[in-house]
Amino acid sequence: MRDVLYLEQIEQAETLLKPQRIEVLRELAEPGTCGEVAARLGQTPQRVYYHVKRLVEAGLVDQVAERKVRGIHEGIYQASARTYWLSPRLVGRLGLRRAQDEFSLGYLLDLMEEVQADIADLDRTAPELPSVGMSGEIRVPPELRPQFLNDLQAALQDLFTRYGGAEGDAFKLAVACYPKGEDRD
Repeated sequence: MRDVLYLEQIEQAETLLKPQRIEVLRELAEPGTCGEVAARLGQTPQRVYYHVKRLVEAGLVDQVAERKVRGIHEGIYQASARTYWLSPRLVGRLGLRRAQDEFSLGYLLDLMEEVQADIADLDRTAPELPSVGMSGEIRVPPELRPQFLNDLQAALQDLFTRYGGAEGDAFKLAVACYPKGEDRD
């Protein structure tokens, strides 16, 4: 089972985004048969099999084994991933796209989409994935916002200049700075 399955095909999203299929998928976090899942969900095995078949066709569930019960072959299925990410491209943007600069919300959304796709493409079987993730909160008085953003840009530009040579391992650096919404509990 993969950690993340990045969905870029509309057919996969259409298959996934049905409440009953999401329930079936959750039940298949651990391997199970359609009968076992049906019993836990209070549904018929035929109904669950219908949904499992669609999930298998879309690459969201795998048949991991098979057993013979009273002369009938019964499949054992498991979700293909622990987490499913939908590419923002599947929904797209409504309306005309305005010219975007590095301070616009649209640019930030594009950057996050790019980071999401890059992370999904990483080889998670590699013995070492040198990466770092950081998150923090900085409080800046309104009158100091322009200076803060200039300082942030200067610090990043220094890193790009210092380590932007042609030799060595290539790393992608993406920094997002945005106003924090209300605390969510």
